[in-house]
Amino acid sequence: MIVKYVESLHNGIQTQALSRYAIGYILRGTKYIYDGDKRQTLTRGDVFYLGIGHHYIENCPEGGQPFEQVLFYYTPEDLQRILMHLNITYGLNITNEHSCENCRNRNHVYMPAWNALRNFFINTNNYLRDEEFRHDETAENIKMTELIYLIASHEDCCIKSKLLSNVDSAKENFEQIVYDHIFKDISIEELAKLTNRSLTSFKKEFRRHFQMPPHKWYIRQRLMHSRLLLISTSKSISEIGNECTFPNTSHFIKLFKKEYQMTPATYRHRHLTALPSEAQAPLEEVAEEEVLQRIL
Repeated sequence: MIVKYVESLHNGIQTQALSRYAIGYILRGTKYIYDGDKRQTLTRGDVFYLGIGHHYIENCPEGGQPFEQVLFYYTPEDLQRILMHLNITYGLNITNEHSCENCRNRNHVYMPAWNALRNFFINTNNYLRDEEFRHDETAENIKMTELIYLIASHEDCCIKSKLLSNVDSAKENFEQIVYDHIFKDISIEELAKLTNRSLTSFKKEFRRHFQMPPHKWYIRQRLMHSRLLLISTSKSISEIGNECTFPNTSHFIKLFKKEYQMTPATYRHRHLTALPSEAQAPLEEVAEEEVLQRIL
């Protein structure tokens, strides 16, 4: 599926839940992706990858013009089919020896698009202005094949490494179950059963995917979400703790302070006094399917 996403107003930080992988390109404006206590800045001409799960983003229009991006969504089955077609029909041999901290530890990566990829997205943007193209499955498949070819045939890089790591559908199912239960009160033993694995096997595979034990990873994800709720909503500390699966407020404050070296209240105060009022818009959760409602 190919989507053009347009945002005329600055809506502040949003949490976007993806059930498929996505590769996107910034046509206009600035996009921020939040990762823990860090913020990555993407601008016009950048290509990015978003994995399955929750992403914390902020799309900023510039110069009176709306923020614009093009997104390609795909599944491991789509990727397998296209890579096999490229190999059989055109003899494309794919190798990937790239590995870096970004690829291993983040569920998103980004980089400036190379010339061929930049031209591809500009061309795709022109196609999306045609109503018939947006409802032509064959045309979409051709564009998706072209995108995967441009990335898979490029020199090794973060985007290519992330794309090729998505071929394993078993990996997708495992990750989807993990992400689906971030804000649910569920034990590690129950998660292992949902993935049809023993507890030992689940913990080993979890560490391979996320580079840390399940309990630590879940706490970090919940605290990351609480941090964004603190700076983008007026909810109380206890309400935010409950929403992020920390029903004991004292325990929530203790965990937050250990992760960010300050209490939730101090964190909120420092942010609100440091940022201009326009950056304090409420947090909006945007499911992948809701993006369709914002197509130009």
